[in-house]
Amino acid sequence: MSQLFVRTGIDFPSCQHALQHIGETMLAHGVVHDTYPQALLEREAAFPTGIALEQHAVAIPHCEAIHAKSPAIYLIRPDSPVLFRRADDDDEIAVSLIIALIVENPDAQLKLLRRLFSELQNPATLEALLHAPDAELASLFRQRLLEQEPCL
Repeated sequence: MSQLFVRTGIDFPSCQHALQHIGETMLAHGVVHDTYPQALLEREAAFPTGIALEQHAVAIPHCEAIHAKSPAIYLIRPDSPVLFRRADDDDEIAVSLIIALIVENPDAQLKLLRRLFSELQNPATLEALLHAPDAELASLFRQRLLEQEPCL
């Protein structure tokens, strides 16, 4: 089971600031190697992770497994949407939920990404995550998105 870190009540002026925050926070928690923060920025620049859904957008930043020490997910619900480049074109999209993945097993990463895409396509799931009280966000995320989570 992955460690789950959750942050609300934060704003970022850009996706680069959000990614720097993710890198520094995961490094401070000891779940990534020193190479992770830079690798995360480089991966996002080459392969953007902003995803348009039915009514909202999410970003699922991640990088290669070699930068991970232990599996973790960092769920961030910023106070204001953050502009990320879209995964499917060069446009930017305002992201309301950021789900950073730290994985040790590349096969499990693909399985987890598929599960996240599938579950987040359900408007009720995303609405619940966006409007859940801060204290309930972690348990709701685990219940809706991490049941039967593959080994990372």
